[in-house]
Amino acid sequence: MAYSAEERRLLAMSDDAYMDDEQRAFFRCRLHDERETIEARLREVRESIAHHERGGDELDQAAGEEEMRLALRQADRESRLLRNIAAALRRLDDGEYGYCEETGQPIGLARLMFRPTARLCVEAKQHQEQREHHYHKRRGEAR
Repeated sequence: MAYSAEERRLLAMSDDAYMDDEQRAFFRCRLHDERETIEARLREVRESIAHHERGGDELDQAAGEEEMRLALRQADRESRLLRNIAAALRRLDDGEYGYCEETGQPIGLARLMFRPTARLCVEAKQHQEQREHHYHKRRGEAR
């Protein structure tokens, strides 16, 4: 991942500066920008759905239905991401942003720059994914 000059400067800060005013302001701005981008995409998707026409032959209708299904899936993903952004902004307000919800340890600037809505540090996320994989594997064996 290529970092901007501002990101490189933040990454070079001492560990003592973790989630200081400057870093929190950076992530607040990043989250607001991401929210605006997603809201714009959601408006486009909703507009596309609203103007969807049902006409033509069966092949055209099938293609239109597939486009509609994909648009609905995208809208669902975007809506979930908006909720995650709102939760991250609340954590910023509460002073909990940047710290793992499971361990309380810092998530780390590099991870937050990659995924500003992250709630878990890398180790806790890996552990969660292992539990989910184990759960799905056991459910598959039970069938």
